[in-house]
Amino acid sequence: MVDYMNLTVEKTAGVMWLTINRPEARNALDAQTLTEINQVFLDAESDNDVRAVVIQGAGGKSFAAGADIQQLHERNALGALIPGMQGLYTQIENCSKVTIAAVNGYALGGGCELALACDIRVATKNAKFGLPELNLGIIPGAGGTQRLSRIVGKGRALDMVLTGKIIDGEEAERIGLVTYFTEEASLIEKVEKVASDILKKGPVAVQLAKLAVHKGYDVDSSTAMWIEKLSQAVAFSTEDKNEGTLAFLEKREAVFMKR
Repeated sequence: MVDYMNLTVEKTAGVMWLTINRPEARNALDAQTLTEINQVFLDAESDNDVRAVVIQGAGGKSFAAGADIQQLHERNALGALIPGMQGLYTQIENCSKVTIAAVNGYALGGGCELALACDIRVATKNAKFGLPELNLGIIPGAGGTQRLSRIVGKGRALDMVLTGKIIDGEEAERIGLVTYFTEEASLIEKVEKVASDILKKGPVAVQLAKLAVHKGYDVDSSTAMWIEKLSQAVAFSTEDKNEGTLAFLEKREAVFMKR
C-alpha cells in the first residue's frame, strides 16, 4: 500500500476506505490531496479484490471543506480549463467500483461535489452540504451545477447554488441529495451494511448497472433503452448469470467469482 501525505487508505472485505486526513485544514482539497485521491482510484480500478470505495473525512468535523482558496486565488482562466477537480470527479463517477461517500461534518464546495460524484451518499445530522462558490465570485466548477440539478432537480439546485445556503444531513436526505440518513454513531455501521448488500450481488452486473444508469441518464429514452439492453446482453453471457439463476432455483446463496 502506498504511503500518502494527506490520506489514509485501508482495505477490508472487498472495500477500500479512503480517508481524507487533513483535519487541521477541515480536509480541504488542495492539489496534493487531489493527486493522491486520483492515485487511490487508479489503484482501486486495477485491484480485483476491491469492489467498493468509501470516501470519508478524518476528525469528525469535515468530510471535505472544499478547494484550497489560496490556490483558487492564484488560478487564471486558462488554469480553469484544465481537467483538474472536474476531471477527477468524472473519473470517480465512471469508476467501475461502487463509490460511497460517508459524510459527517462539512461537505462544502469541492467537498460537496466530491460527494455528488459518488454513487451513494450516507450522511448524519451533523453533515453540512453547500455550494458557496458564488461568494468567491466563481461558480461550482467540479460538476456541481450539473450533478446537483440531476440529483435534486433544477429548482432546488438553483436555490442552493444562487443563495449559497448550507443544509444539514436531514434536509439533504429529504430533498434526495443524500441516499441514507443515520445517526453519527451509526455512520460506519450503515456504510458497512450498504457496502455488504452490494458486494453480495453479481460483480459484473453491478458494473453494468452503474454503466446503464450513468450513460443512459443524459441521452434520449430510446438510446438509453438500448444501453440497458446491450448491458443486459453482456450480463447474460457471464458465469455470474448462470450462478445467480441456478442459486435461486436451488434455493441457496449465490457464490460469484471475483473479477
